[in-house]
Amino acid sequence: MVTCPVCEGAIDVDEEDVDEGDTISCDECGAALKVMSTGPLELESAEELEEEDEDEEDFLEEEEEESDEDWK
Repeated sequence: MVTCPVCEGAIDVDEEDVDEGDTISCDECGAALKVMSTGPLELESAEELEEEDEDEEDFLEEEEEESDEDWK
């Protein structure tokens, strides 16, 4: 059993059936959850991770644009 990081509901997951990087869903709230670690089993919201990745990409693009402007 592991706790959903979104709704804090209990999720019945066999640690042997999942690998790091897998995505599972919470039965209670339906959130997509990414397996971050298998020992101990640790889950994070896949949607939040996507948002963080997009924010990081936007930041890097802005940094690159500013760097390009400095060269002009």
